[in-house]
Amino acid sequence: MDDFQTEEQQVDAIKKFWHENGNSLIAGLVIGLGGFVGFNYYQESQIEAQEALSAEFQATMESFAAQEDNFRTNAQAFIDANKENSYSAFAAFALAKDASSHQNWAGAQTHLEQAANLASSDNMKAIAYLRLARVQIQQQAYDDALATLANPMPESYVASIEEIKGDAYLLQGNSEAARTAYQASADAGGLQTNPALQMKIDDLAVAVTAAN
Repeated sequence: MDDFQTEEQQVDAIKKFWHENGNSLIAGLVIGLGGFVGFNYYQESQIEAQEALSAEFQATMESFAAQEDNFRTNAQAFIDANKENSYSAFAAFALAKDASSHQNWAGAQTHLEQAANLASSDNMKAIAYLRLARVQIQQQAYDDALATLANPMPESYVASIEEIKGDAYLLQGNSEAARTAYQASADAGGLQTNPALQMKIDDLAVAVTAAN
């Protein structure tokens, strides 16, 4: 699943933003609530809770390098215990990536559906949907993939959505719909982020010409 790279970079950017700005965001929330609760106690308890959660998440991720089975158990336990926190979505993404690396597509689908449900932002949810659609294509569940791509997502994801649609249509044998989707992806700026898209368009044009 190498074509996950663009969404991986977006997830990494979200994680980096939280790492660099998390404490200041918490502090801003604390200031806003300071008039309603004891400020010092609330500030200390919330920051301590966030730091503890961050440490737990980090430990879970590090366990992946040590022992895969231990990582899977710890990551799922972390998700079950922290479903209201954005870190749980990151853990679900990690489990999905692990499953995909072993071509366990059913497992990857389960974890990506979980990530979509746990996502704390529209961008994270869109990343989960795009990856889920690709996994469904791997399972030859093309109609399911197209249904996943029909979920509401930010405008910035149109190029990726249309390209994956094109892949699904092509594998279904619907060359005309595939060509339309690939072109829609190109029109939305897909060629700027994925030069391979032009190869898909050109190859499809050659195949259509040969068929005629």
